[in-house]
Amino acid sequence: MFEPVAPGLARLGILFVNVYALGEPGGPWVLVDAGLSGSAGPIRRAAEERFGARRPPEGILLTHGHFDHAGSARRLADAWDVPLYAHALETPYLTGLSDYPPRDPTMGGAMGHMSRIMPDHGYDLAPRVRTLPPDGGVPGAPRWRWLHTPGHTPGHVSLFRESDGVLLAGDALATMDLDAWGAYLIRRRRFSRPSPPFTCDWATTRDSVERLAELEPAVAAAGHGLPISGTGVATDLRDFARRLTPPRRGRYVGSPPLADERGIEWLPPPVPDPYARVAASGAAIAAGAFLFVAARRKTKR
Repeated sequence: MFEPVAPGLARLGILFVNVYALGEPGGPWVLVDAGLSGSAGPIRRAAEERFGARRPPEGILLTHGHFDHAGSARRLADAWDVPLYAHALETPYLTGLSDYPPRDPTMGGAMGHMSRIMPDHGYDLAPRVRTLPPDGGVPGAPRWRWLHTPGHTPGHVSLFRESDGVLLAGDALATMDLDAWGAYLIRRRRFSRPSPPFTCDWATTRDSVERLAELEPAVAAAGHGLPISGTGVATDLRDFARRLTPPRRGRYVGSPPLADERGIEWLPPPVPDPYARVAASGAAIAAGAFLFVAARRKTKR
């Protein structure tokens, strides 16, 4: 079920990723992100529980189009007959024009190793896809505004509600340490860098996090991890923005891809993979085990 984060904002966790609902029960609402492939059923059941069986969303807003945020987008949009909203620079990866840059597992860490069995393709969700309005408004959620926060992907967006300082960061950052295996079980709340193997521009990522820190949020929620609230949120986010650094190694650490409204134009060459010999089988086993245990722990909570 959707768990309240703040008035008019609720979170549904599905394995290691979150989707969000903007809106109060009984009123119009918007789904933010669409989870993994196969998540449509749990999302619809949770939405019916919160909003009612005959109350589809005004639309689905995608912070970006990676597999864990857009995996069930088509199934949900077709079932509800609603549009999918995204930034103009994200639409090439949602309308079949381009794939994302290849994932880069060479920096290691938990998500780096798990990414070896994760997809990095784009989607063709046309004609459902609509471009977000240029004035920053969120269709169906008038109190919210969207902010372009590129780096993780070229057209990544975050959401902010200025009236009470609620930030929905998407994957501009995480609220758990995605590099640490134990974090997927302990789920300690802390600001951390976005998923390293899927982040293509680290300098721009830092600029985006600094921009979010300037908002001085009172509540911060993200695509991965549990929401953070309390008197120290703004200070902690500023501190994180100052110390954010890229991984020590990686294909995109020193040279990001070039992209425009048609998608990827140029990719830096691959780099040596120090983990290649043992990673493939180990990553599959470890990822499956950790996510299975994490799912069981979540079910028991």
